[in-house]
Amino acid sequence: MIAFNKYYNKFNILSVSLVVISLLLLAFKGLNFGIDFKGGTLIELRSTDSKINVSSLRDNLSQMNLGDVSVKNFGNETDYLIKFENSENKDVIEEIKSNLDKSFSNNFDFRRVENVGPKVSAELLKSGIIAVSVALILMLIYIWIRFEWQFSLGAILALFHDVIVTLGLFSLLGLEINLSIIAAVLTIVGYSMNDTVVIFDRVRENLRKYSDIKIFELTNISINETLSRTLITSITTLLALLSIFLFGGEILKGFSLAMIFGVIFGTYSSIYIANTVLVRLKVSQKTVLKEDGNN
Repeated sequence: MIAFNKYYNKFNILSVSLVVISLLLLAFKGLNFGIDFKGGTLIELRSTDSKINVSSLRDNLSQMNLGDVSVKNFGNETDYLIKFENSENKDVIEEIKSNLDKSFSNNFDFRRVENVGPKVSAELLKSGIIAVSVALILMLIYIWIRFEWQFSLGAILALFHDVIVTLGLFSLLGLEINLSIIAAVLTIVGYSMNDTVVIFDRVRENLRKYSDIKIFELTNISINETLSRTLITSITTLLALLSIFLFGGEILKGFSLAMIFGVIFGTYSSIYIANTVLVRLKVSQKTVLKEDGNN
């Protein structure tokens, strides 16, 4: 049996440190919002000339006064993704097409053009915040009804930890936040809650069975009893996400990376955050039996 409880205090300090650092990063550095949330134009194009590269394309576009222009390979070496902030010039797309055709002898195929205005991007950001907030509130209501308040508090703190630290990493690395990342955060919320509920179910079951075992030892027993299920679920999920990250193309990289962070933090927090809350609140058999009596 692995003595997870031996490291409760050390990992609690680590968790608090990660959350504080993440909050400071979010407060002072902020998030790198993509076109979905700050508005702008996205162009996906394919070159028929292998001699054209990112540098030559960026140099050409920088002469058009488009502001901050991002150019990178997208999928194949001949596929490019161009992003820039909204321009007041309504004919900017046609001008870009004309300029590239003139400079590179009609060697580009414009495959996709998307434009998100400031008003739409503000609404998308608002909707994203509402979606995450509603998901968190509904999860909290469920866990509050499903378990005793001590268990609910543990699940809430684990959930908060996973979301904040994941966003903190995105802030630290300067990774782009778009709609797919919001979808990833919502998935992380569900995944983290699922891991925690599995262990909590076993903890509550063991509390009914063993009246002479303290919660410090009992949480460790419960974690070990559900460990194989937790590891199998996490490892298989991570393998799928790694495949998406490596072979899914540029569009899915942000989503898969957020999910990878979330799965790792979710597995960690279900062991070292949710359970340590039960230990510190000194949950006992009386806690569970009292709730059973009320029901």
